Amino acid sequence: MALVKLNNRGVRSATTFGSISALGSMIFIKKLTASSDSELSFVDGADDVVLDSTYKEYVFTFVNIHPEADQKRITFQVDTGTNTSYNQTITSSTFQTYHNEGDTTAILEYAGGDQAQGTAFQEISDATGNDNDQCVSGYLHLFNPSNTTFVKHFIARSQTGEGSGYSVEQYTAGYINTTTALTRVQFKMSSDNIDAGDICLYGIN
Repeated sequence: MALVKLNNRGVRSATTFGSISALGSMIFIKKLTASSDSELSFVDGADDVVLDSTYKEYVFTFVNIHPEADQKRITFQVDTGTNTSYNQTITSSTFQTYHNEGDTTAILEYAGGDQAQGTAFQEISDATGNDNDQCVSGYLHLFNPSNTTFVKHFIARSQTGEGSGYSVEQYTAGYINTTTALTRVQFKMSSDNIDAGDICLYGIN
């Protein structure tokens, strides 16, 4: 019997006559496109959205998110069942690295915007400018949201074109402190609307 490592996600055994299916494939589920929207919501079972035990991992990619107002951050929250309050308890940490266009500032630092058993929408980017050439892109990785034993972990990474001429990469991670299955995820700016951009949902095999 041979041991075969696949996609850095573990080891499976195989025989000469056996076969191994690929691990870690991204399965596209749904894309939402913003057009001056106050929020974008993914709800399990609605509009072809899957956010249940079909997959143990889900990834949301946000691409060229452009805020309606200057210096706004993209945020997210979740909820359970048919609840729509989007106020689940979150503990998180954030840090960022940034570099300005003038090559005079380059810093790695604690970013703020984290929560300690807070119920606010979680920031997952730095403040983004609303000039025509400014936006934020990145991803949110949510682990096993349908599990009813453990809290729900998440990791987010974003790259921002900031209004004051900075390129900012922000890292955010934490957990949603509930053992109830999550059924919905909502994204919005820290205030005002999402002027443009796409958010896509993928399941991970």
